[in-house]
Amino acid sequence: MSKLAGKLRRKINQFSGYVSSGLDKTAQRFVREAVYGMLCSQSVLLTEIGRTLQSTVSLKKIEERFCRQLQKPKLWDCIHRQVLADAGPRIGEDMLLILDLSDIAKTYAKKMEYLATVRDGSADGELTNGYWTTHVVGADLDSTRVLPLYQELYSQKAPDFKSENTQILAAIDRVHAAGDGRGIWVIDRGGDRNVLFDRLLDKQDPKEFIIRLVGDRHLLHKGAKREALELARGCKTPYSQTIVKKKDGREITYDLTFGYLRVRLPGHEQPLWMLVVNGYGEKPMMLLTTQPLRRNRTVLWTVLRSYIKRWGIEQTIRFVKQCYDVENIRVLSYSRLRNMMGLLLAVFYFMAVKLDTSAKLSIMSGYILKAAKRVFGVPDFKYYAMSDGISAIFRRSPGKIPTSPTEGLDPNQLGIGFT
Repeated sequence: MSKLAGKLRRKINQFSGYVSSGLDKTAQRFVREAVYGMLCSQSVLLTEIGRTLQSTVSLKKIEERFCRQLQKPKLWDCIHRQVLADAGPRIGEDMLLILDLSDIAKTYAKKMEYLATVRDGSADGELTNGYWTTHVVGADLDSTRVLPLYQELYSQKAPDFKSENTQILAAIDRVHAAGDGRGIWVIDRGGDRNVLFDRLLDKQDPKEFIIRLVGDRHLLHKGAKREALELARGCKTPYSQTIVKKKDGREITYDLTFGYLRVRLPGHEQPLWMLVVNGYGEKPMMLLTTQPLRRNRTVLWTVLRSYIKRWGIEQTIRFVKQCYDVENIRVLSYSRLRNMMGLLLAVFYFMAVKLDTSAKLSIMSGYILKAAKRVFGVPDFKYYAMSDGISAIFRRSPGKIPTSPTEGLDPNQLGIGFT
């Protein structure tokens, strides 16, 4: 176990050096310690991270140093730039780029900077204090692996805040550039907005998408302008499929029927298709897409599956929040809160990509899952177990994170052997 712990620490050290490349040396040290400490402690609390370092320096001094480093303005941007540089080539033409708008509830917080009013997704949308978050996660339709790409915290009360649209477009632009235009954007009803469609349907740089409509949007069908919900209710849905969705620990069965219409958005020439799905709720579910549809069940079912894939990514967001106790975060400064989201992205990217998909590390991830001693059941989300396993390994074999310089190293080039 101690040998495995040492190899894992060296890999974390190298990866942290890569994602912090371009920062000053003190910031690089902080990123290295923070990523290691979060993986070990499963917490975003600075005191818990500090306790993992095996340092003779007082915990109070470590926390003060962490606070200074976490305040640095370039931290979030640097981590995202490096993660996207590594992730970009992994984005394929058909990869689903799932954008999710979430929140971090801080119901009892009073002194945190720029606290805003949010709808708590874990409390049936009740209004409370907190911050909004934007996440982008890549996923292939027939794979359980995920590709964390973007993670940002923001508040509408911050002085540099412009609009929610600006936040969404910034995420799309950065990921789109990193993937050289590859991928298909999948967004829930929050994506049904004119400014977003204008960017996605830009003639100079069009993007593929599947977006769920609210229903009150007007579409052009056979030369006539009509409301989407009206069109959906008159659409024939000759194909059927039964699906099971897990919610609150229960399995809910839906008997769906689906069909499609060819449409356009007013003001745009590009042909679009609306997939109409009955059986999921009282109203038809309407998915507007650039993916060409035709009278073929497999083609239509592929688009519907692509949207349903988004449901699984919600579990990914919950994983990040629950495993690392994000809603217990206690730093008061807005810039520190934003930078912590960058560190969380690095932590999850390490587990999901560097530890999960690397051929050299596949054996290690197997050991880590065993170390978690988790009883697998339904629902099964392996990153919970992987997080538990990493923490268990470090707790059983405590030690210090290596301090060798790693700036600019390719995180794929560390050789790790197993005997």
